[in-house]
Amino acid sequence: MPERFAIVMRDISILREALPYIRRHHGRRFVVKLGGGLIDEPKTLSRICEDIVLLHLVGVRVAVVHGGGPQADVLSERLGAKPQKVLGRRVTDEPALDVAKMVFAGKTNIELLSHLRHAGGQAVGLSGVDGGMILASRRPVQTVRDPDSGQMHEVDYGLVGDIERFNPTLVADLVEKGYIPVLAPLAADDQGQILNINADTVACSLAVALAAEKVILLSEVRGLILGGRVVSTLSVTDTVGALAGPEVRDGMRPKLEACLYAVRNGIPRAHLLSGEDPNALLLEMFTSSGTGTMILAPEEESRYRRELERAREAALLSAPAAEGNAASASGIP
Repeated sequence: MPERFAIVMRDISILREALPYIRRHHGRRFVVKLGGGLIDEPKTLSRICEDIVLLHLVGVRVAVVHGGGPQADVLSERLGAKPQKVLGRRVTDEPALDVAKMVFAGKTNIELLSHLRHAGGQAVGLSGVDGGMILASRRPVQTVRDPDSGQMHEVDYGLVGDIERFNPTLVADLVEKGYIPVLAPLAADDQGQILNINADTVACSLAVALAAEKVILLSEVRGLILGGRVVSTLSVTDTVGALAGPEVRDGMRPKLEACLYAVRNGIPRAHLLSGEDPNALLLEMFTSSGTGTMILAPEEESRYRRELERAREAALLSAPAAEGNAASASGIP
């Protein structure tokens, strides 16, 4: 009985800790991006979808963006093509674009909808082409620096798009009517040419267009790792410095670049979390500890420091009460 009482008191304490965050986030818009590697693991995907639906049920307006790179790589190789990437971004020729259409707007999107439905959510599958949501232009040939050799060379990314305009009306209407939009990272130019866009870029651009409270990028990585350790918080200046350094490579580079764009354009906080960690999304949303890496907009830095101070004060105040409850539960006066 004492042990059961202690468990109940712990659960009540967790609910009390979450209550201010539920109040704060209720009715606000959030964008969650799922990396393709997470979608490949059914148990992980089911758990994440349950967390997303829970957010929805407590009043958070959630829009989802997904990747599909690993799935596209597998299909490309089956068709005899070798996927190409430069600085973490996919080079997309005509065959690769056909694969992206089949995987992003097809198999991956439908599987995600299915898991959200099973978790109790009403999800709607979309791409940036639907409703003229994303107007993009084909990326011009770019001069890039090879991170290993330091040499400069030109790269033609092919049928890869840069976002020119993002009309969030369709997504906004859906979230306000109780649906969970699920967006595949494809768009079109003004001539109707389909273009592939990095999913992190789409997620952060959608967040800006929706004036979201947060954008959360879930992947198989626990955040930005510098010097062998996960960095918990970054300012804009810190993020720019990290991008200029040698440790930010491959897929982490477009993630950081997208988050930097978000916090420079009205999003208070952007997060890099591991979707493989159980309940990482809920911990970030409903506790003071959080997880992963958080990038702060300049105006959020002082607010975040005040939150940390309040959390420390609350922890000091609750410590004696917790000891008293434990003593009562064990029969000690």
